[in-house]
Amino acid sequence: MVLQRRLLRSCRSAARRMKMADSLGTRTTGRELLTRILVARSVLERTLAADERMVGVLLPPTVGAAIVNAALALSGRVAVNLNYTSSQSILDLCMERASLRHVITSPHFLSRVKLDVGERMLDAGELRRQATALDKLRGYLHATITPLPLLERWLGLDRIGADDVLTVIFTSGSTGDPKGVVLTQENVGSNVRAIDALLHLSPGDVALGVLPFFHSYGYTTTLWTPLALDPAVVYHADPRDGQVVGRLAREHHATILMATPTFLRIYTRRTPAEDFSTLEAVFGAAEKLPVEVCDAFEKKFGVRPSEAYGATELAPLVAANVPPSRHVPGRPVDSREGTVGQPILGCRARITDRDGVGELPVGAEGLLWISGPNVMQGYLDRPDLTANVVRDGWYCTGDIARLDAEGFITITGRQSRFSKIGGEMVPHLNVEEAVNAEMGAADGELLAVVTAVPDRVKGERLIVFHLPTSHEPREIVRRLGQRGLPNLWVPAADGFAEIAELPMLGSGKLDLRRLQDMARERFVEDCPS
Repeated sequence: MVLQRRLLRSCRSAARRMKMADSLGTRTTGRELLTRILVARSVLERTLAADERMVGVLLPPTVGAAIVNAALALSGRVAVNLNYTSSQSILDLCMERASLRHVITSPHFLSRVKLDVGERMLDAGELRRQATALDKLRGYLHATITPLPLLERWLGLDRIGADDVLTVIFTSGSTGDPKGVVLTQENVGSNVRAIDALLHLSPGDVALGVLPFFHSYGYTTTLWTPLALDPAVVYHADPRDGQVVGRLAREHHATILMATPTFLRIYTRRTPAEDFSTLEAVFGAAEKLPVEVCDAFEKKFGVRPSEAYGATELAPLVAANVPPSRHVPGRPVDSREGTVGQPILGCRARITDRDGVGELPVGAEGLLWISGPNVMQGYLDRPDLTANVVRDGWYCTGDIARLDAEGFITITGRQSRFSKIGGEMVPHLNVEEAVNAEMGAADGELLAVVTAVPDRVKGERLIVFHLPTSHEPREIVRRLGQRGLPNLWVPAADGFAEIAELPMLGSGKLDLRRLQDMARERFVEDCPS
């Protein structure tokens, strides 16, 4: 059953209970939500050209943005949620690559994020005002009394197949120019089914929607999971606003939080303990979840975050640890701290050598590959790039990992976050953890990050960017040596540089590309011409 058909049933079953809300004060029942989606679809069908397949959306996570996405899906179009934390040049590039004729947004929001979409703009507020009384009446009747088989045929949902494109999500650009990841109905739908199987979701669940829809993590977990399944969701546009996120959790009795470790750190510092008292399942994903972050979060809120793992090209979920509150007694162990969990329903994992050729035995460390129904259709108009990462249905994650006998995956590093120094592979993450420990990082906070620049003699040299500190680089370097780190892993004292803040993407991940650019700008004389 495609997601649009699941959406109709989900809203019908939640006809009289809260289904979606946001920090702007919007609160809708399932019936109200479906009515507004159908009304929005009618307006968009009049506004957009019949052959306009892809439509841009540049809005923060709100009920309104969810309605726009759902309305486009019900009209058989492809929503392209654009990154409003990117630069104007990256935004222009994404709009051009997706050949967008229109972008649904808000002039007020554009001025706030200092971006421009030019003549492509469709004002979401103006579209709302174009809804006629007949649109509203017809939307209400269809949402309330039209038999579902008849409604599905009227909407053309019987013509949507599992391999039809649902969305295009542009990669964050953290390690290069953004690529358009083409995700199908089955890519996202298989993720939604797997999430349901992991968490046993019910009408009593309420998810906190703090992740942007331009990120696949937010698009799948906090947009389509509540749209297609029983839980309700409450949105807030700024995931860093710990006070408001806490208030929404308290007011709506939130039970599920999908976040990144960066955001979990913020909530530990800024959110009152009682606000998260109803949380049952908390996930940290999109980057490594440090034990210190889990310890601090659990100490304050009484619930321990679980680690999950994914990639945009995989819609995005690949593996997850099941929170204790959702473990079914009598079933095999489904959580192991220090790992990112076992592959989700329908997925398989394998480890190969770093050339991606020979498969390695259980326990060996190498390149992680994933196959399953969540593997993307490909990169938009780039079959060459697709062929580089997808082979015989297996997607190369670019992550270094190992599998244990029970299938739990341990991520040990990222191929792009390794340097080849003196012929040896040096993992940035291990060096980063050691530097942060020597700088006195508490509760998993990030005080320093590691990148690299080319070096004439050794191939590459490590660079450490750090926040203001009283610790001298020479002293840190000396203590790193005392920790037993191999000499090649220890950065030189003149490779440290202080910055006011660490570069982060809107998704809460480190901006690795910006780090590399900063390193080249700061240490350019050390780089070969």
